Amino acid sequence: MTSDLFGGEPGAPDPRRSSRSRDRAKEQRERKRRRRRSVGVLVVALVMVLGAGYVVVELMGGFFNGGSATAGNVDDYPGPGHGSATVVIKPGATGSQMAASLVDAGVVASTKAFNQAFADNPGSSKIQPGTYNMLLEMKSSDAVTALLEPASRVSFKVTIAEGLNKDQTVAKINEKTLIPVADLQAAIADPASIGLPAEAGGNVEGWLFPATYDVEPGSSAASVLSQMTAQTIKQLQAEGVPQDQWETVLIKASIVEREAKLPEDRPKVARGIENRLARQMPLGIDSTTAYGLGVTRAPTAAENHDASNPYSTYVRVGLPPGPIASPGTASIDAVMNPADGTWLFWVTVNPVTGETLFADTQDEQDANIQKLRDWNAANGK
Repeated sequence: MTSDLFGGEPGAPDPRRSSRSRDRAKEQRERKRRRRRSVGVLVVALVMVLGAGYVVVELMGGFFNGGSATAGNVDDYPGPGHGSATVVIKPGATGSQMAASLVDAGVVASTKAFNQAFADNPGSSKIQPGTYNMLLEMKSSDAVTALLEPASRVSFKVTIAEGLNKDQTVAKINEKTLIPVADLQAAIADPASIGLPAEAGGNVEGWLFPATYDVEPGSSAASVLSQMTAQTIKQLQAEGVPQDQWETVLIKASIVEREAKLPEDRPKVARGIENRLARQMPLGIDSTTAYGLGVTRAPTAAENHDASNPYSTYVRVGLPPGPIASPGTASIDAVMNPADGTWLFWVTVNPVTGETLFADTQDEQDANIQKLRDWNAANGK
């Protein structure tokens, strides 16, 4: 019978076909689950990569931007900093201008942080112009503190001693700053460039005030010499010297500087000069002759009486035509406040101790000169 031949009743479902359908459905569901898991893993991985990238940018942004935070990546560095950087603070710079210079140099992270630190530090207004040695990546508050430390400033210390003439002063500046002598001489030849007042008559001698100066790296010859002439004017004004007497006072003070060996003798030498001028007597001072000769030794009698030397005060009455050295504060003060006395002569009788004797008459002076000769003889001079 037909039913026996095909193994079942007519119209009954085939069990093998149903099983295959179930297998296919199960396989499709599994593939969907695997796709969903793959997408999920990919999303998580992408989030992790993006997150890591954000952290790296936040932490390393200062390096990628040359140490500055112009892109707003870092507001302030934690400090204390590392390496070194040189920053120039210009005269009259505001806090914001300082901040810009520091950010550009990689010292601080942002102008915002420095400006806040500048405002928070009550001493910030005392920051001086100059060149400073700083660290890279400093905390802004530390950077403000460093700018207030004199030790942070880069400069050359140039000390000009009292009694040096212009050539000696130029040599000292050159020695300490390496500014070429030719540049210094060129500046001296242009009085306006160094602030030399009209009262000097174009002659810088006596106007380069003896003091210690901070000279910034890269300073010009004119800027250095300008500091010195400005200091001379400041000192003359402080002493109450009338402007039309500036040159006269400097001439007298330069003689006092070269002649007086001890502080207490300066006002006495100043009085001796005034007494001689009042009597229309030649000053008869060796140091003026020596200046005219361009020597530092004692001139001979013939040299002292050489009328061709405009600085010979043996053959001319009155002051020499200009200062013979740069006088210091004590000598200027001595000229403005000479001692009381009638003496006309003085001579240093002991070059080692500086002992100087003063006299009213020529006979007394001759006796004092003999004491100097005796000292020279005893000391093989």
